[in-house]
Amino acid sequence: MPNFLFVSADAALVTDLAWQVHREGHDVKYYIEAESDREIGDGFVPKTDDWRAEVDWADVVVFDDVWVGSDVGTGELAQELRERGKAVVGGTPNTDRLEEDRGYAMDVLESHGVDTVDHHVFHDFGEAIDHIRRNPAPYVVKPLGEVQNVKRLLYVGDEDDGSDVVDVLQAYEKAWGHRMKGFQLQRRVEGVEIAICGFFDGERFIDQVNFNFEHKKLFPGNIGPSTGEMGTSMFWGGRNKLFEETFGRLEDWLAEEGYVGSIDINCIVNETGIYPLEFTPRFGYPTIALQEESFESSTGQFFYDLAHGNDPELEVHNGYQIGVRVVLPPFPFDDEKTYDENSRNAAVVFQTESRDGIHLEDVKKIDGQWRVAGESGMPLVVTGKGDTMQTARRQAYQRVDDIVIPNLYYRDDIGERWIAGDGDRLQAWGYLGP
Repeated sequence: MPNFLFVSADAALVTDLAWQVHREGHDVKYYIEAESDREIGDGFVPKTDDWRAEVDWADVVVFDDVWVGSDVGTGELAQELRERGKAVVGGTPNTDRLEEDRGYAMDVLESHGVDTVDHHVFHDFGEAIDHIRRNPAPYVVKPLGEVQNVKRLLYVGDEDDGSDVVDVLQAYEKAWGHRMKGFQLQRRVEGVEIAICGFFDGERFIDQVNFNFEHKKLFPGNIGPSTGEMGTSMFWGGRNKLFEETFGRLEDWLAEEGYVGSIDINCIVNETGIYPLEFTPRFGYPTIALQEESFESSTGQFFYDLAHGNDPELEVHNGYQIGVRVVLPPFPFDDEKTYDENSRNAAVVFQTESRDGIHLEDVKKIDGQWRVAGESGMPLVVTGKGDTMQTARRQAYQRVDDIVIPNLYYRDDIGERWIAGDGDRLQAWGYLGP
């Protein structure tokens, strides 16, 4: 059985994948850089304090994000290891840049013949406000650089003249001007938001393509502050029109880069076209936990083959899947006092023996007792699957009902957008065919 080294060069994100591979019988070691997160996964996954010392031991090295502390940089580490002959799941400096530099990402798409939404990058708030006043329309504000991880700063405008975006930018300049080095203004487009996710083996995409729907706002009905993610619904398909008109055109570029791993492109689609919004050139969270739930072949073997370019085969559940993030105060905000009073070390109690569909985020296990770990208040992702989105929803929420943590909260509408018409619209516009 191959040895797997999982590396979180910043926050602990990949715990669940490491746990899954470990449970399959592989030898696993997991390194976490962020001190506040070091306890995450304790009792579930074997750890190491020095990932570099384990590189020779590992048959596969897996990086979970693009960040090394507050800088982008795992792509560079992955590239160095590949040059030493190691099998790595991870990016390259250029694929890291797809996430950090949204202007560069749009340039890459346009140079490969992919249509993009009207967009401009600004480093000066006054210039952006002048642009909106000269070109009144609804806009989306997307911060650049390290503050893009403060998810609540993403703002989607409502007003046709852009006046609400002007107000938001004026407020951001006062509160965040010292930290927000720049931002992208994107023209808002109406349609269905859908992400296309592929697994790339260094030369090509595998045939299974994942289509997922993110639910970023805190409250049901898509209101409240933006979070990283409150839940996801998804299904798997083939290289349909959505894939061919986006990643199909980037396959050669990714092969030149030697990219290995999951890569996702979030799009708005409508009857006139497919408009990419942003890349996730790494695992998505909680997307990967939900994808794992739908893998019907070995997760460890799949990532071993992916990293070695062994033409990986992946069997997946062919219905629908949903994942619900279960969170605690003060998520999605940072407030140490609130976290200490309500969430730190809280016991996670299950009312059933089964742990089916239960995926780890910020938890640890002490003497057999699951406890909340870390500092962010995101202990679990709970998943369900079924032949329809409705049956997947039912299974996931039944599993959520069996979890007892004081003060937990979650969105109860994950997957409803599909049922309420997104699926019908995508079908009618011809995007879901073979």
